Amino acid sequence: MRPDLEVVAGLIQPGSRVLDLGCGDGLLLATLSSRMGCSGTGIENDPSALVAAIRRGVSVMGLDIDVVGPAGLDEFDDASYDVVIVSQTLQATRNPARILDQVKRIAGRGVVSVPNFGLWKHRAALGLRGRMPVSSELPHPWFETPNIHLSTLADMEELIADRGLGVEQRILLDSSGRAAIGLRSRGPANLLASGAVYLVT
Repeated sequence: MRPDLEVVAGLIQPGSRVLDLGCGDGLLLATLSSRMGCSGTGIENDPSALVAAIRRGVSVMGLDIDVVGPAGLDEFDDASYDVVIVSQTLQATRNPARILDQVKRIAGRGVVSVPNFGLWKHRAALGLRGRMPVSSELPHPWFETPNIHLSTLADMEELIADRGLGVEQRILLDSSGRAAIGLRSRGPANLLASGAVYLVT
């Protein structure tokens, strides 16, 4: 499992009912089920990932989380899950603010992970070369990237607060996606962390 998903898994309570938005091949949900006795549902709209999740034995639905109405997240009742996971997905949605509102409505608790566009080497690519960054954290060229709302950690934390959610825990990530040790304060974190995982309530 990817290192950042291990960080996400570490924030989930045993036995939780989990809704995983953009679950990919379902590995995280399968791991949470086998390791921690969690139950849950994955949401994925990429056909090949959806098939991979089904083959893995994960309960998964083919929905577009950006759709407003019963074909999207309105399908789920209020407080129907204990936690909603939005791992490396929020920046690829058309309306991140609405997704956070749905996290609050569906569970009131979420684990959200995002890349940090404010990382020093991304700033350098723009400032020194005048080019959109391509790196291990943002591996796609600008014309192929699924990321349509790139943000810094400061931007992300402002959005979380704006949607009436609080950050209960923030784990900064290094370039490999592992928990970064030693990055604590807001300024250096926004410059030096490749991303972050937030436990929001």
